[in-house]
Amino acid sequence: MMLSDLQTKTIVNIIDGKNIGSIIDVRIDEKGVILALVIDPNKGFFKSFSHDEFIVKWNDIARIGEDVILVKVSN
Repeated sequence: MMLSDLQTKTIVNIIDGKNIGSIIDVRIDEKGVILALVIDPNKGFFKSFSHDEFIVKWNDIARIGEDVILVKVSN
């Protein structure tokens, strides 16, 4: 799977069912292993914060589907 494939998927938090935002980048280690997704957050998801980006750790991803990536994060 390529980064461009991930960027087309909707990111949904399974805790509250909200659309978090869209993937703008990934963080990888020196071996090329993905550590986290860098998200451009929707305005409604972080209404009490002023985030330019949000990090979803790879371990917080519950499932990657055809059209959606389900994550479990607290905000």
